[in-house]
Amino acid sequence: MKTTETTRLLAALLWLVPLGLSGADASRPARLPNVVVILADDLGYGDPGCYNPQSKIATPSIDRLAREGMRFTDAHAPGAVCHPSRYGLMTGRYPFRTNVSVWPKQPLIGETQTTLATLLKSQGYRTAMVGKWHLGFKESGYDQILPGGPVDCGFDSFFGFRASTDIPPYFFIKDNRAVSPPTEVIAESLAHPGAGWSPIQGEFWRGGGISPGLQLKDVLPRLTDEAVRVIEDHAKLPAAPPLFLYFAPTGPHTPWLPAPEFKGRSPAGTYGDFTMMVDAMIGRVLRALDAAKLADNTLVIFSSDNGPVWYPEDFKRTGHDSTGGLRGMKGSNWEAGHRMPFIARWPGTVKPGSISAQTVCFTDVLATLAAVTQAKLAEDAGPDSFSFLPVLLGTQPVNKPVRDSLVVGKSIRSGPWKWIEGREPVFFARAGSPTYPAKDEAPGQLYNLADDPHETKNLAGEKPEMVAKLKDEFARTQKGTRTRPLK
Repeated sequence: MKTTETTRLLAALLWLVPLGLSGADASRPARLPNVVVILADDLGYGDPGCYNPQSKIATPSIDRLAREGMRFTDAHAPGAVCHPSRYGLMTGRYPFRTNVSVWPKQPLIGETQTTLATLLKSQGYRTAMVGKWHLGFKESGYDQILPGGPVDCGFDSFFGFRASTDIPPYFFIKDNRAVSPPTEVIAESLAHPGAGWSPIQGEFWRGGGISPGLQLKDVLPRLTDEAVRVIEDHAKLPAAPPLFLYFAPTGPHTPWLPAPEFKGRSPAGTYGDFTMMVDAMIGRVLRALDAAKLADNTLVIFSSDNGPVWYPEDFKRTGHDSTGGLRGMKGSNWEAGHRMPFIARWPGTVKPGSISAQTVCFTDVLATLAAVTQAKLAEDAGPDSFSFLPVLLGTQPVNKPVRDSLVVGKSIRSGPWKWIEGREPVFFARAGSPTYPAKDEAPGQLYNLADDPHETKNLAGEKPEMVAKLKDEFARTQKGTRTRPLK
């Protein structure tokens, strides 16, 4: 048996065989790994080279993770836009189980809800978040304390942004206070009309409040500085506990503001340049783990919160397919809206260069980390979370699914079959775009993704039994309170 296979087998046995310890330690592995979750913003399935060999964007850092870890080809955000997706990741709950629309003024996560941070903190982790929150605060003025954010959801520290860098007001937050309240005003910026982008692409941001002296082009590098600092400071702690870092960079979401050293480097235009910059920021975090000698005992999970804003016209103009051949884009129930690049690297445990076709969802990260740390989830925690730890360990049979079904927005998956309730909503449509449904398209769509991954042939009229089955499962899931069975 090769050395790498032996190492993986021993790692699997660490979780699958009782450790013979006594007391509270009996439920935990001997050495808890550090955990770093990196969630890019609006990165498409077809952007990283490890997912799309024809990509026009160089992504060496993301490709390195794939080379050194496991690449999932059927991983999904629980929502096709930012805040529902992030809610599902943090809580292990489908976002339809709460009112996600209140995020501009109210927190989406309840005071007693289990989150990734509260789970790992209960297991002795030091918890830190850097980056885009977008899950709401209880707002009563930006010169006041902002309750309900990361530090009230299990994180020991937070440095980041309230939401996207195109949604005002714009200001940095440290823990639960504005570093500098947004007392000045910035005017709206639209994409350069001659560059071929739509008005909501390019250097687009909405006008509104902004902190004095803040420039949006500096947000991504500043957040990366803070994430690197968290790692460096942690490495200096004597007898340091394991670290959980959630790093949520604000790109390549609009505005696309590449630093001078990235401008003009990608055939995919400004978007490609900015995505290269995002990849470089991820690379800085990975190198910080290396320099701190933490990488060998760190589980890194990388993904993006939802699909890109990328039109067929953009592909024709640049030759780059940000959707990776999938139909739709951000905001869509079609695959490009929520099928995400998803990579897990864990040296000595996850086989380097491995690929999994298991259907998984961001909601599953909670149960997976509970399994990693041998923590027991409460009955009301992670109701839609299924552990994919056996997949990482290489012990899950290929023909045995981690989850029986998956609900995203108005769609449901069961095996290769996918049903979309009603006509596909056109959140970001351009008139006449072939990506979007014709006015006479059937008000319900059934696809077999094994035969038709691009969702081109609606089989609803040919498979009424499958339609009925999936509609029933969709209704039962939405009426129920959980999909994870209680043990």
